[in-house]
Amino acid sequence: MAGMLYLVPTPIGNLGDISLRCRETLEQADFIAAEDTRVSLKLLNHLGIKKSLVSYFEHNKATKGDLIVQRILAGETCALVSDAGSPAISDPGEELVKQCAEAGITVCAIPGPCAAITALSISGQSTGRFCFEGFLSTAKKSRKEHLDSLAAETRTMIFYEAPHKLLSTLEDMAAVFGADRPISLCRELTKLHEEVVRTTLGEAVDKYTDTPPKGEFVLVVAGATVTEKESATPADAAARVAELMAEGLSRKDAIKQTAKELNLPKNVVYDAALQE
Repeated sequence: MAGMLYLVPTPIGNLGDISLRCRETLEQADFIAAEDTRVSLKLLNHLGIKKSLVSYFEHNKATKGDLIVQRILAGETCALVSDAGSPAISDPGEELVKQCAEAGITVCAIPGPCAAITALSISGQSTGRFCFEGFLSTAKKSRKEHLDSLAAETRTMIFYEAPHKLLSTLEDMAAVFGADRPISLCRELTKLHEEVVRTTLGEAVDKYTDTPPKGEFVLVVAGATVTEKESATPADAAARVAELMAEGLSRKDAIKQTAKELNLPKNVVYDAALQE
């Protein structure tokens, strides 16, 4: 009889957040696949659990994934954990879940800590509709392209960011979304020095220029308002098309992207670009 894969969320800061069900699953699993075995070993020692650990992370997932799947097909039960939070969310565990699904293995996700949802709930931003964007690229061009694609996004946006990249990310966000766009910066969630800074992108840039950021951040950015989406003019469209073409896009692709970003009909953008 084939085994199962359990996705076991781990505390994002406060060890008291481990649930009884998570603990029982870790105790009953035949082995545990961990993003960093050293980090997971500390948690297991805290819980008084001794279990076989298998390393499974971004740079070995191709080979280790196959081995884990074979063990599960042979009848073993695997508990997958990340360093913190829910496995498979901005995490290499995503690939293991796909492999198990393709192999017909049952995957069971146990509810628990998730930094994105924790931050959203205390952000003070709209929670009715939101999108999770994870980590932005370290490459400036790719990061800007990602943000440009969200220029007209009306849902609340959630990002993860490391302290050494925070200021660059905030500067790029301010350039794309506008300095007045509201943002909630949530850091050290569930830890002793948990902090939520509710401000604007422009003010956040000023704050962290003067005070170097510390700790891991979840950024909750307000979506564009309907007024912001409808306020674009043909002149704005022409300028944006020219900007995108200067970055290397063809006229056709630049017009298509501008129409999407500014919520304007393609023919309006096309005519504006020709007149310019």
